[in-house]
Amino acid sequence: MSTVIWFLTGNEGKLTEATHHLSPLGFEVRQLLLPEGAIVEPQLDSLEDVAIAKLEQAKQYLPEGETHVMVEDAGLFVDPLDGFPGVYSSYAYKTIGFQGLLRLLDHLQSEDPVQAASLRSASFQAVAALWDGSNITLGKGSCPGSISTTSNGEEGFGFDPVFIPRDIDDLGQPLPPGTYGVTSTHGATFGAVSLEIKQKFSHRRRALDHLVTQLTGDSQDL
Repeated sequence: MSTVIWFLTGNEGKLTEATHHLSPLGFEVRQLLLPEGAIVEPQLDSLEDVAIAKLEQAKQYLPEGETHVMVEDAGLFVDPLDGFPGVYSSYAYKTIGFQGLLRLLDHLQSEDPVQAASLRSASFQAVAALWDGSNITLGKGSCPGSISTTSNGEEGFGFDPVFIPRDIDDLGQPLPPGTYGVTSTHGATFGAVSLEIKQKFSHRRRALDHLVTQLTGDSQDL
């Protein structure tokens, strides 16, 4: 009989992705869908702390007799802005949007694409946190890249139209700016590529991969 993991998410895509990663380990992933406002968004300094705080809140909504619950949290960390918006990415997107973010970086431009990428370096980061009734296991994932000078594309959500990921090699590892890899968006933002391409770079997928390695004891790069 499979152990049920209740995943606190309103996103069917995330649910499908978590099922893909965790079902081979003998888990059945079910959606924990709560009314709006049931979970208070923690105002903390790291994704790990935010995820753990959400777990603590989610525990009380588990069906009777169930022990496993999972949450995932993510954010965009922009290096020249000291990591802003980071853990406040959702609020920043709602208030200033990606156009506001571009305005904050207007002064950081270069005609050289490699230098521009370095000046406007950023990363999408994610944490997947699982409570098994006794312990918390954390999986972390990162997708390094840079912020474009203009928005591009209507795919994805949030800050996707202004984020350009670094190319990745044949093992899926990110390469230095200006280095061509096996997989590339060729300078396009996440907002201008298909979901299939975006998944190859996904920080959320990497966080789930890392969570699985924590559960199985295998070693794997983020």
